Amino acid sequence: MLFNKVLVSFLSAVLRVPKEELEGLEILNSELIKNHKKDKKGVLDVRVKTKDEKEIDIEVQILDSGYMAERTLFYWSKMYTGQIEAGGKYTDLKKCITINIVDFNVTPLKKLNSTYHIFEDETNYKLTDVLEIHFLELKKLYDKEVPRDENDPLVMWMEFIDGNKEVIDVLSKKNEDINYAYNLLKIISKDKKARMEYKAKMAAIRDEMTRLHVAEQKGREEGRMEGIEIGIKKGRMEGKIEGKKK
Repeated sequence: MLFNKVLVSFLSAVLRVPKEELEGLEILNSELIKNHKKDKKGVLDVRVKTKDEKEIDIEVQILDSGYMAERTLFYWSKMYTGQIEAGGKYTDLKKCITINIVDFNVTPLKKLNSTYHIFEDETNYKLTDVLEIHFLELKKLYDKEVPRDENDPLVMWMEFIDGNKEVIDVLSKKNEDINYAYNLLKIISKDKKARMEYKAKMAAIRDEMTRLHVAEQKGREEGRMEGIEIGIKKGRMEGKIEGKKK
């Protein structure tokens, strides 16, 4: 119930709809801390259903695993097609929304948040409203070339999620819902088990980043050595050819 209030406020800011439209949210699954071994890239994954049966998936990604557009479309398609069993009717399919909160740049757009639907190329006619994808790019909060309205609730939520304590202190005084979320976070942080889980998660993320860096360096070194080996073989071959000519 406490978490629902925070979700309603956040979704209202992202989807640009009144909070009243989001009352009665049903949480289908909530993974605040994912399994460390299976998924080291996500910290939050929540799927909810609205009272008019729209499904919304909210996911935070800390590490850039690449192909985010393809990845979010894949998960959207699973969420969409998973609504009906074999023999079901297309009329049973409801709108599905994915909200990706990422700590890296996904698009070249000078926007903090971008929204996608299916439109006809020339007329901009929307084919259907069943698909909606959002990218909230936290890294762009530090890009001075990206315009923003500091009084926009969505910008406030993005800054809150980004986690700068000084900024959060200011936001909690400006936005009642963020103040509520901040106080809830303080309560959760006092839970010893929750703190240990969070620290373990952060350690796993750091390990994963180190592993990716080492793998990249190893790949470069292997590529360099392979190039040297090819060069040596080529030199030997050219030497043999020159020897035969003489």
